[in-house]
Amino acid sequence: MTRTLLLGGTTEATRLARALAEAGADAVFSYAGRTNSPVAQPLPTRVGGFGGVAGLVDYLRAEGITRVVDATHPFAAQMSRNAIDACAEAGMPLCAFERPAWRAGEDDRWIHVSDMAGAVAALPEEAVRVFLAIGKQNLNVFAAKPQHHYLLRLVDAPETELPLPDCAVELARGPFDLAGDLELLRHHRITHIVAKNAGGTGAMAKLTAARKLDLPIVMIDRPELPTRQVLGDLAEVMAWLFHASDA
Repeated sequence: MTRTLLLGGTTEATRLARALAEAGADAVFSYAGRTNSPVAQPLPTRVGGFGGVAGLVDYLRAEGITRVVDATHPFAAQMSRNAIDACAEAGMPLCAFERPAWRAGEDDRWIHVSDMAGAVAALPEEAVRVFLAIGKQNLNVFAAKPQHHYLLRLVDAPETELPLPDCAVELARGPFDLAGDLELLRHHRITHIVAKNAGGTGAMAKLTAARKLDLPIVMIDRPELPTRQVLGDLAEVMAWLFHASDA
């Protein structure tokens, strides 16, 4: 008997969950629980962290998990590292279902940085209007440059006071389209964009919109992770899962 733990939080995870459910596979979908109304899944679902590597190892053993698919966000680096270490300790197969990173085109104005601190440093000293397309987890670091006006696009309304003295919030859930993002950038008179290189199509419209409006993008590159098997296609992941079940 085999049982899959699917670490979710991305469009890819939702697609895989649907495929597993249609195949009648025994699988559990795990969410980090950072949004109040996550997309409903066709698999049994758990929400929240595991308590580090040791907690994840305990969960894998207690729940009879036999293989793990990491389909978390490319910037959920700590969860991915924990999955690598926990599966190594438990002697369990692991693969990542990961979308390719975005690549700058000839007409793009990207400033590559390695982390949030680098993104703050890359913004001008004079006051500008920034679309801060990074979610809600790392807003506090941008308080180091309070002179800017920041636009945030969030899934859920903030439950506490934001650390940015001059900001606006748009509530929306992707996928987003070019017409909508062009209107967003023009309406808020955005001059700079800060984005994480998440890849995929759901949030790519802002990149095309920035190109059309000739806006610079401070692009935060993906965190580096230890070597692991990475698959980018649903059919490849399903083949890996069923091959693993036969091993």
